Amino acid sequence: MIPVPPAVVIDRDLLAPFLAAARQEYRDCTPEAPPGCFALLVGTLHDDAAEVLRVEQAENVRAVDDTAEAEFAASIVPCFGAAYANRRRGFWCSSRDLLRIHRAADRDGLEVLGSIHLHPDWHHIGPPAERGLRISQQPTPMDRYMFAHTGYPVNMISYLETPDPTSPPTTAPTEFLAAWSPPPHPDATECAELTIKYRD
Repeated sequence: MIPVPPAVVIDRDLLAPFLAAARQEYRDCTPEAPPGCFALLVGTLHDDAAEVLRVEQAENVRAVDDTAEAEFAASIVPCFGAAYANRRRGFWCSSRDLLRIHRAADRDGLEVLGSIHLHPDWHHIGPPAERGLRISQQPTPMDRYMFAHTGYPVNMISYLETPDPTSPPTTAPTEFLAAWSPPPHPDATECAELTIKYRD
């Protein structure tokens, strides 16, 4: 596993396209079609911080990739529940995009540091049967599984929440952002929170 630094350094402007896409996904979602937004973080790794220099959005092929469907059916659904049988749940990065981003990073002397993904306030807006787990910028059990298996040192979560669930649809959600290390081993249940430092 790649060594995990205690902090992440990033420019707010780099996050802007991802956050705009996440807000649009949040606005467009329905209880049957959860929002999903994901990007890879590219940059350099130092002893004291991971410095993010690019935020590369990638295609989610979870709904159309047969390999993804087989993995979710065999490993994810039995561990994390029937909600993950919905092909709109979870993320499976396009192998084409993954290869492209890794090759470009390597060409430029950079590395893929990790990822960022969206958490909505699903305990407010999801179907009643799926409101038991309170969602936040904290990793869910599924996140910890993903973080452990990818081994990336930086795992960011953008959490969007409508302050009052009865607010009009035009109300802007409140945004929270956090970064996490992977668990120290696949069976661990905790991820350490990383400090986020903004260059601007």
